[in-house]
Amino acid sequence: MARKQFDLIVFDWDGTLMDSTAAIVKSIQAAARDVGVPVPSDKAASHVIGLALGEAMSSVIPGLEPALYPKIVERYRYHYLAKDHELVLFDGVRDMLTQLSQEGYFLAVATGKSRVGLNRALNAAGLLSVFDATRCSDETFSKPHPAMLQELTRELGQDMRRTVMIGDTTHDLLMANNAGAAGIAVEYGAHPVNQLEACKPVFSAKTVTELHEWLIGNA
Repeated sequence: MARKQFDLIVFDWDGTLMDSTAAIVKSIQAAARDVGVPVPSDKAASHVIGLALGEAMSSVIPGLEPALYPKIVERYRYHYLAKDHELVLFDGVRDMLTQLSQEGYFLAVATGKSRVGLNRALNAAGLLSVFDATRCSDETFSKPHPAMLQELTRELGQDMRRTVMIGDTTHDLLMANNAGAAGIAVEYGAHPVNQLEACKPVFSAKTVTELHEWLIGNA
């Protein structure tokens, strides 16, 4: 079947496929409390989702003593792992991925998670075999640098102009812009809609169902 626009569909993980935004925000805030530094607001903590963990912490808690960064990262991981088993895919994600895979699209993940974290999440969700390639923030440059998309297209032999990045943050969409790929926003994750729209995505989905329908009809 001839593709309309895209051959490679790249997904962010947290807040796009996995309903984990609230758990990440609470874990950042709990880590700050543990270390005894000002606790970021929900908005501030949400904004750094998608960045590499060290970069996220230095951004959300600016001016933190360098010696405290390893401690706050360790406390974040402790709190997040305590919630990890409670996290679920958004409704409709599994069906969407299954159909896209059956239709012959290349599927990939580009995430701010670590490799250990993503593999654990993929395994728990039963999705290890669904994706053709994945990139994590501890393997390359963090979003919005284009490296993740550049490496994925190279690995899979795909054309960046026929690649789309789907995510819930401006970090995802700016990475797509920087790489020369298309971007699709999902409005049910970490960043507000007006910030997503400013990145000029080709489509903005309010729900997974809306995203699924658009991809099948237009991608």
